[in-house]
Amino acid sequence: MTITRRHLLQGSACVALAPALGMAAGVSAAAPAKAQAATGEPVWRHALSLFGDVKYPEGFKRFDYVNPDAPKGGIARQILIGTFDNFNLAVAGVKGSLASAVGLVHEPLMSSSLDEVSTEYGALAEAVSHPEDFSSVTYRLRAEAKWHDGKPVTADDVIFSLDSFKKHHPQYSAYYRHVIKAEKNGDREIKFTFDAPGNRELPLIVGQLTILPKHWWEGTDGEGRKRDISATTLEKPLGSGAYRIKEFVGGRSVTLERVKDHWGRNLGANIGRNNFGELRYEYFRDSLVALEAFKGDQVDWRTENSAKNWATAYDFPAVAEKRVLLEEFPNRSSGIMQGFAMNLRRDKFRDPRVRRALNFAFDFEEMNKQIFFGQYKRISSYFDGTKLASSGLPQGRELEILETVRAQVPAEVFTTAYINPVGGSPEAVRGNLREALRLLKEAGYEVRDRKLTDGKTGAPFTIELLGADPSFERVMLFFKPSLERLGIDVSVRTIDPAQYENRLRTWDFDIVVSSWGQSLSPGNEQREYWGSQAADMAGSRNILGIMNPAIDKLIERLIFAKDRDDLVAATWALDRVLLWNHYVVPQWTYNKVRTARWDRFGRPAELPEYGQSAFPGIWWYDADKAAKIGRRS
Repeated sequence: MTITRRHLLQGSACVALAPALGMAAGVSAAAPAKAQAATGEPVWRHALSLFGDVKYPEGFKRFDYVNPDAPKGGIARQILIGTFDNFNLAVAGVKGSLASAVGLVHEPLMSSSLDEVSTEYGALAEAVSHPEDFSSVTYRLRAEAKWHDGKPVTADDVIFSLDSFKKHHPQYSAYYRHVIKAEKNGDREIKFTFDAPGNRELPLIVGQLTILPKHWWEGTDGEGRKRDISATTLEKPLGSGAYRIKEFVGGRSVTLERVKDHWGRNLGANIGRNNFGELRYEYFRDSLVALEAFKGDQVDWRTENSAKNWATAYDFPAVAEKRVLLEEFPNRSSGIMQGFAMNLRRDKFRDPRVRRALNFAFDFEEMNKQIFFGQYKRISSYFDGTKLASSGLPQGRELEILETVRAQVPAEVFTTAYINPVGGSPEAVRGNLREALRLLKEAGYEVRDRKLTDGKTGAPFTIELLGADPSFERVMLFFKPSLERLGIDVSVRTIDPAQYENRLRTWDFDIVVSSWGQSLSPGNEQREYWGSQAADMAGSRNILGIMNPAIDKLIERLIFAKDRDDLVAATWALDRVLLWNHYVVPQWTYNKVRTARWDRFGRPAELPEYGQSAFPGIWWYDADKAAKIGRRS
C-alpha cells in the first residue's frame, strides 16, 4: 500500500496499511465475510485488515498508545522544503506545487492505527462490508460526519471525490483504476465495484480515499467565480478534518488551526490525537537555511536527513543546555530503495550492462567514510530494512513463482545472490572500474581519446546528474570523477523545485536521485512504481520507465496473494528480478529517524511500534516546559 502526504504530516507509520502479522486476538476480518456468503446479507464491520485479525473491537475507546488526557492547545512549528502554489489535492503532482499541510484539512473513509502492521478503522465511514471474493466493497458513512460549514458528508461527495481523482490525478487514476463503478445505496452508502474478484487489498485501498466536498467545488468563490476542480487554487479549501487553514503566505508558510467542534473529536481513533491548537509549516528553499532557522528558534522540530549535519551541526549552546533535544527513533514500519535512477526511455540506459557498469563506478564505502561519517549502510534490496528483502538464492514458493518467468528474467536470478560492488580501497576501486569498462565494451562502447563513445555512431556518452536540493550536490560531485574515469562526460545540475518537478513529469532527465518507500505489505502501488502501464503516464512514480512483462506478471502475483506467506514469496521474487535488471545504482539507508526539537512538548510514555516519532499526531504542547526554555519569536 502507498504512503500519503497526510500520513507523513501526522507522523504516522509508513506501513499503517500493511497486513497484520500475528496480532493479538481481536475481531476477525475473515469471519464476517464467510457469514455474508452463507446468508446472502451484508455483514458490516468497523475495521479491515488484509490477512489477519484487528486489534481493537467495535466501540473501542481509544488506541493504546495515546494519552487520552493530553492537553489541547499550543503551537508546533515545522519545516517543509520547497514551495507551494496549490491547495487542490485533485491535481497534486500534475499542476502546481501542493501545500502538504492541506492533507490534514481533509479526511479519508478509514484511518490506520500505529500499533498494528495493517489495519484500518472507520473515519468518515462507520462500517464497511465486502463479499468473500473481494469483487466489491460497500462503505456506510457516519450520520454525524460534517464539513466545516456544517453540511453532512454524503455519498455524492464520495463518488465526486473518486471521479475527480481518477480524472485529474494520474497517480490516483492508476491506483484506483480497478474500481470500475461507484454507486449510491442511499444517502450514506456507496458501493464500489471492482473489475475482477480476488484482489484482497482493494477494499482497503478504497478506504484510503480522501473525500472532497462536492457542493463546495461546484459552487463559487468569494468573488463569484465558479470553482474548478481541474485547476490549482490558493483559496482556503473546505474540509471535514480536525484542522483547517487559518492563514498562509503564498509559497512561504501555512498555519492550520484545530477545529474545536470537529465532528469526530470523540471517535476512539481520534482520542488523544490532534492535540495542538495550531500547526505551522514554514517552507524553505534550502535545507541549510532551514537548519539555521531551527537553531534560531524559528521552528520547533526538525527531522535531520544529513549524516554530516547530525555529526557536526548540533553543537550550539541550546543543545548543551538541554533546551534542544536530539533523539533517534527506530524505523520499524517501512523499507526503502533509494538510488541514482536512470531514465530507461533514453537509449543509452537500455542495456543492463551499461546500468550495471555505473554501479561498479560508485564507491559507496569511500563516500560513506568521507562525507557521511560512516553512518550509513548500502542498500541491497528494493525492500531494504524489512523481512521482505530477498537474500541468498530463491527456493521453495519463491522459486516456484520465479519459474513462471524464467525465460524473461536474467539467468543470475536463479544462480547468484545479488550483492553490490564493494570499494573503499584503491585496489578495489581499480578492479571495479576495470569491470565497468568490460561491461561497457560488451555493450558496444569504446574509449576514443579518453572519451567513452558509441562504437557504431561515434557519439560520446554523456550524463547529466540532475537534482533540486543544493545539499545533494556533494553526493553527485563525489560520483562524477569515477564516471569520468570511464570516459563519460558528466555534468551536475541543480535547479529549483518547480523546474525539477516539471522535468520529471515530462521525463526530461538522464539520472536523478529517487526513492521508493515500501510498506510491510506491498500491493497495488507496485504497478505505479514498476508497471508497464505507468511507464509513460505523466506524473507516475515509474520514474525509471520500466516496461518489463516479467515484472508486470510478478506484480500481479504479489497483488493477488492468497495469504501472508504467498505475499512474502512474491515480494522476494519481484525484488530479485528488479535487482538483477540493474535499474538503479543503489545508495544508502539508515534505520532510524534523526530528530531535533526544542523541548516544549510532551508525548506518551510508550510510542507505538510503527509510529516512528509520531509527531505531531499524538504529541502535545507542554506549557511548563515551554515556560522554562522561553521562546525567541
